Amino acid sequence: MSDPAALADEGTFRATSRVLLIDPSGAVLMFLQYGKDRAIPPRWITPGGGVDPGENHDQAAIRELFEETGLVLDRVPAPFLEEDFAPNQLWHPYQRGHWAWYDIRIDRFDPLRDGWTAEEQIDIVEGRWMTAEGLAEEGHAVEPAELPAMLRERLTHLTLATPPKD
Repeated sequence: MSDPAALADEGTFRATSRVLLIDPSGAVLMFLQYGKDRAIPPRWITPGGGVDPGENHDQAAIRELFEETGLVLDRVPAPFLEEDFAPNQLWHPYQRGHWAWYDIRIDRFDPLRDGWTAEEQIDIVEGRWMTAEGLAEEGHAVEPAELPAMLRERLTHLTLATPPKD
């Protein structure tokens, strides 16, 4: 993995953790969310977000899952993908990123909104469980664009977790 401190010196940088929560039917939990500018249509993204100072990718994934869905996990599996990426400037204010991707097999549940920030309350239009085919056919953009193919590939490499309780 790249050193976030070294990369921060080269311009705006953000480390992120993204999570594929996959139900038994192969659908993944997605959020239709605005990015940096509401003038740009929202796109479908997975739960996840930025790695806070003092966190590693695993800790950020666990925190983001709790905040965005109410799911409580003690640990996550090893990331199946970790790489530098060029953020889509339509949605992101930073020029460089590094993400870690996780996949977790879980029974379908209704995400809790209790941990959403004030910004997320405004920017997240809806949450929905979607198949790779549904994502590929969706009228809104999907981020990353390769997500339907990524989901299809990951359906054979999954971990079991327990959904949040109301």
